[in-house]
Amino acid sequence: MTRILTDSDYARAEQLLAPYRARKVPGSTLAPQWLSGGKRFWYQVGARYVMVDPVAGSRRAAFDHDRLAAALSVASGHAVNGDDLPILAVTFRGDAMRFSAFDKTWEWSDDAGLRESEHATPRPGEVPSPDEQWVAFGRDGNIWVRRAGAQRPGDQRSRAGTDEEFALTEDAEPHFDYGGLPETTGAKALMRILGLPAPLFFHWSPDSARILVQRIDQRDLPELVLVESTPRDGGRPVEHRTRYTMPGEDAVAHMTWNVLDVADRSMVRQQDPPTAIMHNTALVYAWWTGGDIGASEATGKYAVHFLHHSRDARTLELRRLDPETGATTTLITETGQTRVDPAVQLGDPHMVHVLESGEIVWWSQRDGWGHLYLYSADGQRSTQITRGPWLVRSLLWVDEERRQLWFIAGGLVEDDPYIRQICRIDLDGSGFTRLTDDHLDHDAVSPPEGGYIVDRASSSSMAPRSVVLDADGKVTVELESPGTAALEALGWSPPERFRTTAADGRTPIYGLLWRPHDFDPQRRYPIIEHIYPGPQVYRAGPSFDPPHQGEPEAFAALGFAVVAIDGRGSAARGKAFHDHSYGDLGNGGALDDHVAAIRELGHRYPWLDTGRVGITGQSAGAFAAARAVLMYPEAYHVAVATSGNHDNNINLAMWAEHYHGDLSEEGRRAISNATLAGNLTGKLLLIHGELDDNAHPYMTMRLVDALIKADKDFDLIMIPGAEHALIGAQHYFLRRTWDYFVRHLHGTEPPGHRLAPLPLPALGG
Repeated sequence: MTRILTDSDYARAEQLLAPYRARKVPGSTLAPQWLSGGKRFWYQVGARYVMVDPVAGSRRAAFDHDRLAAALSVASGHAVNGDDLPILAVTFRGDAMRFSAFDKTWEWSDDAGLRESEHATPRPGEVPSPDEQWVAFGRDGNIWVRRAGAQRPGDQRSRAGTDEEFALTEDAEPHFDYGGLPETTGAKALMRILGLPAPLFFHWSPDSARILVQRIDQRDLPELVLVESTPRDGGRPVEHRTRYTMPGEDAVAHMTWNVLDVADRSMVRQQDPPTAIMHNTALVYAWWTGGDIGASEATGKYAVHFLHHSRDARTLELRRLDPETGATTTLITETGQTRVDPAVQLGDPHMVHVLESGEIVWWSQRDGWGHLYLYSADGQRSTQITRGPWLVRSLLWVDEERRQLWFIAGGLVEDDPYIRQICRIDLDGSGFTRLTDDHLDHDAVSPPEGGYIVDRASSSSMAPRSVVLDADGKVTVELESPGTAALEALGWSPPERFRTTAADGRTPIYGLLWRPHDFDPQRRYPIIEHIYPGPQVYRAGPSFDPPHQGEPEAFAALGFAVVAIDGRGSAARGKAFHDHSYGDLGNGGALDDHVAAIRELGHRYPWLDTGRVGITGQSAGAFAAARAVLMYPEAYHVAVATSGNHDNNINLAMWAEHYHGDLSEEGRRAISNATLAGNLTGKLLLIHGELDDNAHPYMTMRLVDALIKADKDFDLIMIPGAEHALIGAQHYFLRRTWDYFVRHLHGTEPPGHRLAPLPLPALGG
């Protein structure tokens, strides 16, 4: 007999959602902030700040929290507690720190105490120079700088056009400006909802003398018009326009790089014709190189290197830009029949390192996996550094004197190719050494200068244990080792990491299985798959905190068995595995593999009821969720699809052009859920925000139109004023999702519990 869910069940599930879950395992995430020189770093755990000195092997409070609280209480007139310091924009120089609180900037050290700072804290969109002498910002599409001690516009000491504040560019036009993002991936709606300015992105040179900045031309792009039905002022509906290129359209955003000199206020433009920009990664994959690496005789110090992708992503180039002349030199060119990726997952840091000798470390999947190669300075000769049936997942650092490099590898643990391990190797390919050799997943980072590794080791059942390792893999400092008692008190139990077989009958695939709370093996439980099929990432990793953690655990608290599966076509398993989705993007990350996995799990565990299977996801996960009930109605019976890109023919051009590649009439039909609307026999709930400028709501409405024409019953929730992530309305769509599965999989009426609004993301600092 199915148990009737209560308000208490919903309240317990609510506490397992990601923002609340993280608070119950403090120290499970750790973001080291390295001080200048890379010898020390600090990090934050809850409201406490910790300073670490790997050389001395020490870990201590970064400052006296209680003394600072007392001093700040007196100086600000507000009561402050050392266990909950209301400070933002924290930076350290030595043992002194600077922060903002109560609309002022302050400086503190345990020796000197507290004083108000003359340096104004950078606002969102303002970027200080490495030496903290300048702050760069955008104004009307141009790049400006002000001295760090100068006041902002509107303050008495600020004088635009003086030495205190001046423009470095003056020719910006609407949709042809400096430092911005392509509107198709710029999250305009999210920034507007959060009250933040449009993101600004550029690269200061290490000596703080110059700025590398893109200029993006979007003047001729087609517009996408979204209508805000319920503006806050209660007036007429408001239209919002964004430039948005769809697959196969000729007009696409183009960009050039520009070098701005702060001292003489000059600009050097890239000499090449403007090139297509399809995603924000084009802006991240550019960097200053120091020493004499590729620099002209005039500068003798710094040059610029950047990665350039062709529009179809089948050609990737490493180019060098001379900051004195704007001339570019192509050093490495790699082409393929499908995407040529610069990293394992979209948005991962690139794995290119230019040595002082001019030699280049380069990552490639040319041998079918993902390995490092060493190129000569002119890019004409290369030798393979790493090799084998596994992938280099990230490059930690290169020691040029010792001719060695440190990296993270995936695929070295035989029974789980997703587990990451830390390794070292000589640049000539000899001396391969595993610095970790266990079954834990190692998520590691190091300072730019190298020498040390901050390692977070975890598994699906073990919270991350973070330590500092030296170059030989020896522990020098133990950092955090949180437990899971607070989660277990809510009824939580860790998911099972499982391996099954893909639909081809031979390829192993992996996933996670959460047992329902109060598990009884004599009962049979409905199943919910929580899906995100990529293909640019993978979903069900072996770490303690895989993407989208929290939501599956909440479903388990409601009495469902929950699965997350990585089928063929997703990332991190080699080139052939990833390319399974190329030309077949419509199969939602090999949904046939997901069907096969759930059936195999049903045979393995009799308590899984494969006759009651639901599926849910957001964005590409929503496309796959709706696709599942339309393509495999015998296997999936209930779906909730949120913010879905249900017709990739009118989605961002990148998805179809980079990850599908087939824009023929047949290829286009294969990536639209509307073509399968007549297959619907189960229950389907579609949720979308009306101001989603990423996967826009018209994709859902095209599916709605097809379902109506097919005379199918379905459910639809359009959320006024909401963007792609439904920030501000997450509690509502999650509760409605839970209710839908309770009604149609549990077969009972949901309780009346209402979720509290989730905390807003911490953007803008």
